[in-house]
Parts: sequence; structure tokens; C-alpha cells
Amino acid sequence: MNHQEICIVMPAMNEEDTIGKIVSQACALNYKVIVINDASTDNTAIEAKKAGAQVLSPIKNLGAWKATQAGLRLADKLGYKLVVTMDADGQHNVSDIATLIKSHKEGADVAIGNCTERGSTGRHIAWQFFKRVNRLSVSDITSGFRLYNEKALKCLTSRQATMFEYQCVGVLLMMRNMSLSIEEVAVTMNDRKAGVSRIFHSWFAVGYYLLYSGLLSVSKAFPTKKERYFKRLTGLNNFD
Repeated sequence: MNHQEICIVMPAMNEEDTIGKIVSQACALNYKVIVINDASTDNTAIEAKKAGAQVLSPIKNLGAWKATQAGLRLADKLGYKLVVTMDADGQHNVSDIATLIKSHKEGADVAIGNCTERGSTGRHIAWQFFKRVNRLSVSDITSGFRLYNEKALKCLTSRQATMFEYQCVGVLLMMRNMSLSIEEVAVTMNDRKAGVSRIFHSWFAVGYYLLYSGLLSVSKAFPTKKERYFKRLTGLNNFD
């Protein structure tokens, strides 16, 4: 597969220490890179541009998911059929994109980089809670290292997906309910070199995440007439 056919979308807030290296590695492999500079107060945008990325700078902080969605929408507008999302803090390895691509070639609409050994006690409690409540088959539900094909991209750039605050439970449920094939593949994730997790940096943040995602899990936020929904949003008639 030609790497020029794949776009990397990377939300970033105050990641000047790591983003240049990641973007440089991706550009060296001929990937298109879109960085969403989410209200950074440092030189994140400058370092990303210098390394070869196209940079979007929203006028206000969007949060990780909405920033990611902005990048997905631009990638879709530019005509990309395969998009990889990854973090800008150095946890994800550009070399592991090949593993996601392999899963896509084997039939996955969505390939998720899985590393369940990582994370705090709070993170693992959240994973287990939402796996049980939502009957999710995904183990690493908060992994932002994912490959989306055209079907998934059309779903996640829709107005309905804008309601989400996080990229995990709501996004996974939406894709599952839209009958998309979701596969996990094992990857290596590095320790965070700087900053903190936006979800798991404190027990208060974990509590808010559990409450928000718990309410979302039981809400009737998803359409039941899938075929009509697909046609209306995407113009793609066959998602089977």
C-alpha cells in the first residue's frame, strides 16, 4: 500500500517536546500528517509545521475528540480513504502503523492498537467497567492509536459523532452499532515523556469520565434504522 494514500491525524496540546520527532518520522515515510493544534500555549504548531505537518489551529480548545474529528473531516475533504489517529506525546510508534494497515488488509474497518499493560489503576477500572456495561469486545478502549477506513470515516465525521467528548465509549458504540468490523492488534506503547493524561490524571477526572460515559452508555443516542442513516449521511449504500 502506498503510504501517500494514508493520512495521519494528530491532536496536540502543548506537545512541543515530542511532536517534531513524530511528524518527521511519519513524513519520512511519505505519510500525510495533519496536526490539530488544540489551543497550545507553547511552540507545538511551530515544531509541527517545521517537521512537515499541515497544522489546524482552532480559535478555542476543542478537547481531544473534537480536535480529532476536525482532523478527520479535513482528511475526508482531502479525499483520503484511510486515516490513522495517534497521540502527539510519543506514546505511539510510527513504525506500528504497518500493523494497523495489515489488519485493515485482512478485512477490518477499524484497527485499534492494543496495549493493555499500560496505564494506572483508574484506567483499568474504567476499561473493565465499560466493557461489562456495554458488552464491548475491545480491551484497550481508550487507545487513540487507530486506523479508520472510509466507512468508519464517514460515520465519525457526521454531525451525530460531534456530541461525544471522548473518543472511546461513544465512538466505539457508534461504530459497533453501525456494523463496522473492529479489530485490535498488539502494539508497543512508550511511557509518556511529558504532560499527563487528560482523563486519568486525577481521581476527580476519572470520576467525571465514568459519569459522563456511563450516562452516554445508557442513552438512546444511536439510530436503529442503520441503512437509512448510512444513505443520508454518506451516500454509501452498502456497509455490510
